[in-house]
Amino acid sequence: MGLSLSSMFKRKKGKKVKVPAKLVLESAAPISRIVTQPPAPKETGPRLPRFLASASDQLDRRRSGRFVALRMRLRNAFTPSQPIVEGKMFAGRTDLLANLISSIEDRRLHLVLYGERGIGKTSLLHVLAEAAHSARYIVIYSSCGSASNFQDTFRAAATEIPLLFHSNFGPTTEEAEAGSSMADLLPDNFSPRQFADLCAKLTGTRVLVFLDEFDRAESTGFRRDVAELIKFLSDRSVRMQLVIGGVASDLAELIDHIPSIRRNILAVRVPQMSDEEVREMISTGERASGLKFDAAASDLVVRISRGWPYIAVLVCHNAGLCALDAEREIILEDDVSTALDASAAELRSRMSNTMIQQVDSLFGEDSGRALMVIAGAALATGGDFTATDIERVSPKSTEATAAKRIADQLAGERILLERRGDPGQSLYGFVDDGLPSYLWFLGTQQSLLSTQLRARVNAK
Repeated sequence: MGLSLSSMFKRKKGKKVKVPAKLVLESAAPISRIVTQPPAPKETGPRLPRFLASASDQLDRRRSGRFVALRMRLRNAFTPSQPIVEGKMFAGRTDLLANLISSIEDRRLHLVLYGERGIGKTSLLHVLAEAAHSARYIVIYSSCGSASNFQDTFRAAATEIPLLFHSNFGPTTEEAEAGSSMADLLPDNFSPRQFADLCAKLTGTRVLVFLDEFDRAESTGFRRDVAELIKFLSDRSVRMQLVIGGVASDLAELIDHIPSIRRNILAVRVPQMSDEEVREMISTGERASGLKFDAAASDLVVRISRGWPYIAVLVCHNAGLCALDAEREIILEDDVSTALDASAAELRSRMSNTMIQQVDSLFGEDSGRALMVIAGAALATGGDFTATDIERVSPKSTEATAAKRIADQLAGERILLERRGDPGQSLYGFVDDGLPSYLWFLGTQQSLLSTQLRARVNAK
């Protein structure tokens, strides 16, 4: 029997007996309940910048405030460096999304989505995948790389399909209960036909295989095998469909052997967003961030973006940071104007030194406006453009004439531009995907500064 503290330490008359701290702790509570955090070390030396939140997205209470919390919400509301992955953040293109779902569900078609970078293909694919997952499809998402090949890509896909969905294996079979997958039935080397034969045994579910960034795959054999697989899956009404996305100006650039599969696919070139859809995107970001664009700021974002979601999100993100730095919850037109500088600087950082030197030497007082018009033509068409497209951007005949002359000169010397299409055709394209946006930002900022200068002169 253990002794009590009172019996172990008798009080002497008129004196207090000091009880050892160790025994008090052991008798009062387990040590794990009373351990305290060590005091934070005192800061010494210069005050360096700190992260405002932890990796678990918890705010630093010593540095947090209302605007720090808004900054965290902003970075999740407008994400220019990442695609949208949640349906609640998706804005616009609902008709296009409904058409894609109907093509999969009602017409059992395979999908091919293509278009230029920054047009929103990957975000659209993610939201489509989320919708399919909600409908209990088995969704397999893969991003292609330069070394992608048929064997590795589709063996990995088969690994995601439990064997219990194979018609020859019930849920209570030994293999199914052991967690085996369809990949366990594939030979070491298999052809598109053999893979389609295996998938023809699918039952009780449907499978969607997403192949994003398909243009990055350098192997023509891989593209040919995928086209053959689409043909075999369609001919046998297999419960598996492919959804392919990639950068391309037309379908032929993305898929080899198109004639054999044309009736089995829905090919969609993802278009620019309408002005109304861009405004919807801004509103969605406002609700998520807690910030508000005033009418002039919203109009300027719409005008700058020209229907490109990447441009709209990038400018909105930087404009929100400008407002928060000024401790405002309202984003003003000046914030959007300032955001153009930050957005242009970000695009510039990804360009080669040679290209930067070319742009800097060309973008002056005389040619700046012409380069902006040429960039606007490329943004309006989603890539390649003609002399007619230049005229649509600038209704001023003298300005359009100057822009066409400069475009022809630059394409002839292969500086920033190159000729595309059939020989003799006035079809142009920028040699770098980021150039149209960068030149458009520079030109827009130049126009805004000129407008502000004229307003100050008139006010005097």
